[in-house]
Amino acid sequence: MNCIVIDDEPLARMGMETHIKNMPALELIGSFSNPIDAIPVLQNNNINILFLDINMPEISGLEFVKTLRNSPLVIFATAYPQYALDSYELDAVDYLLKPIRFERFVKAVNKAQNLLELLAKGEKNNEIQSVDQEHIFVRADRKFFKIQLKDILYIEGLKDYIIIHTAQRKVITAMNLKTILAQLPATIFIRTSKSFIVNTNHIISFDTFSIYLTNVELPLGLNFKDDFLRSYANDKT
Repeated sequence: MNCIVIDDEPLARMGMETHIKNMPALELIGSFSNPIDAIPVLQNNNINILFLDINMPEISGLEFVKTLRNSPLVIFATAYPQYALDSYELDAVDYLLKPIRFERFVKAVNKAQNLLELLAKGEKNNEIQSVDQEHIFVRADRKFFKIQLKDILYIEGLKDYIIIHTAQRKVITAMNLKTILAQLPATIFIRTSKSFIVNTNHIISFDTFSIYLTNVELPLGLNFKDDFLRSYANDKT
């Protein structure tokens, strides 16, 4: 997987470069101290992963991602945990806090690799065939999948696709979150951020910024928090 690093701190940049060299699946195409210098490389190369600092003087990493038309998968790296929610609103794959431990870095890279493999299988003729109150039919990978709604943990939006997560499998198909949400029963499924729809029956707990499923933590976006509290939390009190 081709990747680049953008970070204005030399030591942090060197640390990221070292992690990348220790991952055989990664090929470092370029390392930059600011986003502006990285633009030609992004435009002229097939970059799969962008490791991006957030707090930089000329333009923040968050603002830079917003300027990209066809952004690679983004893994943010920062010393500031308060930016985590904003990063997920931009469909970031992961959010690494400095100093970055190698095992945490590997976890983020593996997640990106899994997503790239799913996207590679995501043919344009993949589609939702039908939805009713108990199950959904999805055509994906030249097969038809019957997925029980009760088995869906959450649905993730990524670029022009959605990824349906169950305990047994992940199914990717060409659709956006708004379209699929309109077809799902509102009594069960709630959109909790720009990138996620959650099956409320699988929610274990939640706090100000996150929703917790078994072995999964998903962001609770600021623009979606009131609807979530009104439709889910109030029903549980």
